[in-house]
Amino acid sequence: MGDVAVGARSGHDGEEHRGRPAESAVPAADSAVTSGNDSGTAEDGRVTGEHTTAEDQGPGGTARTPKKPRSFWKELPILIGIALVLALLIKTFLVQAFSIPSDSMQNTLQQGDRVLVDKLTPWFGSEPERGEVVVFHDPDNWLAGEPTTDPNALQTFLSWIGLMPSAEEKDLIKRVVGVGGDTIECKNTGPLMVNGKALDERDYVYAGNTPCSVDDQGGQFKVKVPKGYIWVMGDHRQNSRDSRYNQSDKHHGMVPVKDVVGRAVVVAWPINRWATLPVPDTFDQPGLNAQPAAAGLTVAPQGIALLGVVPVVLWRRRKQ
Repeated sequence: MGDVAVGARSGHDGEEHRGRPAESAVPAADSAVTSGNDSGTAEDGRVTGEHTTAEDQGPGGTARTPKKPRSFWKELPILIGIALVLALLIKTFLVQAFSIPSDSMQNTLQQGDRVLVDKLTPWFGSEPERGEVVVFHDPDNWLAGEPTTDPNALQTFLSWIGLMPSAEEKDLIKRVVGVGGDTIECKNTGPLMVNGKALDERDYVYAGNTPCSVDDQGGQFKVKVPKGYIWVMGDHRQNSRDSRYNQSDKHHGMVPVKDVVGRAVVVAWPINRWATLPVPDTFDQPGLNAQPAAAGLTVAPQGIALLGVVPVVLWRRRKQ
């Protein structure tokens, strides 16, 4: 018995090895062991985690080289191009910055302020309303004789994409006092009358100014605003060449709605001047909008809501 045991350990054939198949002499566990030079597959055909899969191999079984990420300097021109396109689209369709060049809108706006102008809502048919501060193109040479700046190439480029106010565009900024169909009247020093209603303008007219100017150049007037036009005035009444003093032009001092760039909504710069530009409460007084066109616009949303409710009611009745 002891010789048999020693023979088995020493590798000599003993009686217990006779009659066995030749391959049974190899331990079963050895068939699952791989070395660094083996293919890395187990008996069931699964691939071990450390080795290259068939998906990572190229033609002919060679390992695929992973793609190197694009360098920052190669991506930078693409990123700059995308940023410029977005800036141009924002300037064209959403908002644009404008610089205040004069004191005609004091104290609401100071010379050197930067305002952001909403250019989106006009694309959806929105028109200027009373009390709004709007930017508009020069209707008929209102800026004649005003000094102009000569921007350099960088300023021209930045203004083109909307990152800097344009120095070449002939635009003005004033407050809308009357819209199409309104009758505007100024007598003596005021108050300013719109459709027979007196405006309380103490919140925005420059301190020390009167709502109306007593002069023979246009400060005393009574006009009716045609459809498609607006009547504008500066908040610094005695220092603003607005609709009052351009009644001899081809539009009789009116500004065509089509020339309106958009509504100024916020003072964005300097930081200590940051403020929104809401419509003063005096423009919401009862009776000021008592016109057929305005009444039609007031009930229009209710009519739309009613049309939206009717199908729902019919659908619920059909289910019952």
